Amino acid sequence: MSAHALEFIVPGDIESATGGYVYDRSIAAGLRALGWRVRVHALDASFPSPTRDALAQAQRVLAELPDGACVLLDGLALGPMAQLIERHARRLNVVALMHMPRAAEFGTPPSVAEQLHQQELQALQFVGHVIVTSRITQRALTADGVDPARVSIVEPGVCTTPRARGPRSADGSIQLLCVATVQEGKGHGLLVDALAPLVHLPWHLHCVGSLSRSPTTVQGLTEQLRRRRLLDRVTLVGELPHAALGELYLAADLFVLPTLRESFCMAVAESLAHGLPVISTRTGAISELVGATAGLLIEPGDRDALRVALERTLTDGALRSSLRAGALAAGARLTPWPQACERMARVLEHVCAWPC
Repeated sequence: MSAHALEFIVPGDIESATGGYVYDRSIAAGLRALGWRVRVHALDASFPSPTRDALAQAQRVLAELPDGACVLLDGLALGPMAQLIERHARRLNVVALMHMPRAAEFGTPPSVAEQLHQQELQALQFVGHVIVTSRITQRALTADGVDPARVSIVEPGVCTTPRARGPRSADGSIQLLCVATVQEGKGHGLLVDALAPLVHLPWHLHCVGSLSRSPTTVQGLTEQLRRRRLLDRVTLVGELPHAALGELYLAADLFVLPTLRESFCMAVAESLAHGLPVISTRTGAISELVGATAGLLIEPGDRDALRVALERTLTDGALRSSLRAGALAAGARLTPWPQACERMARVLEHVCAWPC
């Protein structure tokens, strides 16, 4: 068994249901299964816009780590901690884990994006290595002048799961599933607008994801559903435990996510792992994941193209069957979490100068 130890610094609650946190806790669990000692240090939830007290707590966390420790720092805390990282860079092996550059997050005003960009570039000077979760983030960093030798990709894994069981609803309706935090940029409003003209077709949509991170978006979406008279056709489920979400994957016929910007998109990967055809957008790694046979992809923000894609799949059973076969094949090619964690272990062993 390995005697390796990792100090994993994560802002907020690692049990949160967003994709980044799912990645973090899956990596932590996978490394422990490989024999690693993993300590998770929770920073204040005010990151990535930390309060003064939150920065003071982060300083204490770093100061208490032993010399030579291998430290994996979630990218949500990277930019604001640039000065703290510089202070400890010589005695700690600090590795940044970047899911997406913060400046690339949807809806960030240009002036704020530039400030975030400069913060992250400053912090990256003081870390020994950067682990990214997608090729798109790797390309962004190298375009900013980060040495490619200092960047490694560890893409998310997927759970080895039973395949979707297919349609079983009592009324014969087609079950649509969307998994994403209800916030600006995930395209929920666009999806409702695209579905509204299709009320004559048999479908029901379940939206799984936090309803508390963007109350304004949730309020607007609820009003939109009321105005469109779709309250009985769309269920806002909120967050679900892993097992309950798995049941919805198994019950669904199609996965739909008209997201406007992604880096990887773990929800699309999980859908394919369940054998679910995907209707989504050409952003991040989604085109690579879905390919030409596992779903229908549109340009981000194209409501009319989304409506056409939905209408095609809702009315053409042969197309759904073909896309399901493509999804099953695409899902079989995805990397299981144990292999992703083995990749992470190899990268950390190299960066922290441990024998493999």
